[in-house]
Amino acid sequence: MNLPKIVSADEWQAARDELLIEEKAATRQLDALAAKRRRLPMVEFRTDYVFEGPEGKRGLLDLFDGRRQLVVYHFMPLHDDGLPCQGCASFTDNIANLAHLRARDTTMAVVSRSPYAELEPVRQRLGWHLPLYSGPEFNLDCGTGGGFGLSVFLRDGERAFRTYFTTSRGVDRLRMDFNLLDLTPYGRQETWEDSPEGWPQTEPYQWWRLNDEYA
Repeated sequence: MNLPKIVSADEWQAARDELLIEEKAATRQLDALAAKRRRLPMVEFRTDYVFEGPEGKRGLLDLFDGRRQLVVYHFMPLHDDGLPCQGCASFTDNIANLAHLRARDTTMAVVSRSPYAELEPVRQRLGWHLPLYSGPEFNLDCGTGGGFGLSVFLRDGERAFRTYFTTSRGVDRLRMDFNLLDLTPYGRQETWEDSPEGWPQTEPYQWWRLNDEYA
């Protein structure tokens, strides 16, 4: 396994300062994208969807839990063996205490097409505390099919509007574990990454496990 080049403290600081210029430029670009995102139009969504969760049956407005904004992660259907997609499971693992979202009038929920009776054992096994619901029709209408994605909704009284949707790498960049790994010298250690020769790498997805399956 190769290692990064060893340099003096002054050389390291100079290299770090050079990279910082690009990082600050990227941060400003992300801020500009967020500003455009806040100015996106929205589309009205039905509110008569039926979701099943720990509190029984709920409608779309109920998922807001009295708040103005709602973020929904569209969880892929469970596999035939009752196990979840490892990517969806690891994304959900990365969702921590929702108190900080709620402080800004925003809540979050995870919705899958699978029956709630099959989802609840998975939630308990993997130690998730956030709301998890079954909503097959809703996920289909959000355009995820059998895949995953993330939607944002805004509530105005008894009306709900979809303001944003992303999938693939758009969801990938929201994960704390990936963001932290991207700061490390070896990165995510996957073959698609542009890394120096000799860096440890494996094929994407192969190293992913459910959180209680790692050695």
